[in-house]
Amino acid sequence: MSDRLFIFDTTLRDGEQVPGCQLNTVEKIQVAKALEQLGVDVIEAGFPVSSPGDFNSVIEISKAVTWPVVCALTRAVEHDIDVAAEALKYAKHKRIHTGIGTSDEHIKYKFNSTREEIIERAIAATKYAKRFVDDVEFYCEDAGRTDNEYLARVVEAVIKAGATVVNIPDTTGYCLPQEYFEKIKYLKEHVENIDRAIISTHCHNDLGMATANTLNGVLAGARQVEVTINGIGERAGNTSLEEIAMILKCHKALEIDTNINTTKIYPTSRMVSSLMNMPVQPNKAIVGRNAFAHSSGIHQDGVLKNVHTYEIIDPKEVGIDDNSIVLTARSGRAALKHRLHANGVELSEERLDKIYEKFLKLADQREVSDTDILMLAGADTADAHAVKLDFLQVTTGKGVKSVASIGLDISNQKFEAAASGNGPVDAAIKALKKIIQKQMTLKEFTIQAISKGSDDVGKVHMQVEYDGSNYYGFGADTDIVTASVEAYIDCINKFKK
Repeated sequence: MSDRLFIFDTTLRDGEQVPGCQLNTVEKIQVAKALEQLGVDVIEAGFPVSSPGDFNSVIEISKAVTWPVVCALTRAVEHDIDVAAEALKYAKHKRIHTGIGTSDEHIKYKFNSTREEIIERAIAATKYAKRFVDDVEFYCEDAGRTDNEYLARVVEAVIKAGATVVNIPDTTGYCLPQEYFEKIKYLKEHVENIDRAIISTHCHNDLGMATANTLNGVLAGARQVEVTINGIGERAGNTSLEEIAMILKCHKALEIDTNINTTKIYPTSRMVSSLMNMPVQPNKAIVGRNAFAHSSGIHQDGVLKNVHTYEIIDPKEVGIDDNSIVLTARSGRAALKHRLHANGVELSEERLDKIYEKFLKLADQREVSDTDILMLAGADTADAHAVKLDFLQVTTGKGVKSVASIGLDISNQKFEAAASGNGPVDAAIKALKKIIQKQMTLKEFTIQAISKGSDDVGKVHMQVEYDGSNYYGFGADTDIVTASVEAYIDCINKFKK
């Protein structure tokens, strides 16, 4: 009989901590419902005490999903736990995830405390959370750098206090796979009451070993893994849900099963990428654009003769239709809607009509890829903004000064301005600033070509500082100057009023 591995998804908590990838409550509900269809067991919906937005998101996600456990993160602080319990009041299945740092680095420098005081705080937090919910998960932050003997004492104490799950995070991504294996093994062998709780992994990818560490933790006896879609998360990210799910599916000899419906992996991946404006790297395992692409002549020959010569996964197993509908200028709205749906994007008919017009302009030039339509769908969200780009005209060239004329629609009022600058983007932004008279500083400006060709859609990410805060914006267009202005406007629309 196969062992059951529980999938704890933290895309909406740890994953959303990536700068520029914040979601609103409606978008979080959309992702949560997709995670439910994907088959995740636990959805970490947020850190309720951190902000009113997180608090409200946990409430609404609790209402929106039915069978997954909804989890809320806290520190080992009674007020945090009170707020989490309130946020979880509508959840059908609820869990409070509390904890504290256990490494000497955290105990000394973060808490200015002692090992014994940390254990007392861990016990108190677990018991307090247990007043509100039956299912309490305790995290030993920086467990990766905590010595195993002391870690075992903490784990034994919190299980005795009522913890049903104990999380052993490699918070800094420091552990080697064998070290992490030995850590989980040590706990299984030296914690007397370990059979009363599930051991969970939570690995970060700072040294590129998150998936390897997570798998080794599972092999050592952990039966919950904390993961994110596309491996997004703090710094270099978290363990990828899709990688763990497909490793276990491919290596059936391990006899470890998950509840993941793997055919939902790709659409969910694209949805998260689109909503968070965070492209998936082309060579990303399982869901990257090149994951099932073969350019080598030898590989192509082998695949044509028998797909198993170079593919260990059937693309259909992860929701990639290798007979996808090709989008051209002759494709109708139904075909566009089908491809958007396949990529996890659901639109109203009104928004679909707007995107279809942009799609036709692009399709007149060339074949349109899935990435292109996701860019168009993402750019279309600007239509709901208070500040909109009405028109943009730029004169530029070698030996002449770039000049830009711009028109903005601000809450249905029209404004125009012109400016010269050091290049077309600089000129356009200077003209924009003449209308939006705020003290703004461009901190980051990134242009991404989606695939190949001079006629491709360009995607621009910007970071703008205003009133002491940083705001992240996104724009996409076949004209990179327009995409740049749209990205700047996206930042402006996010300014705190």
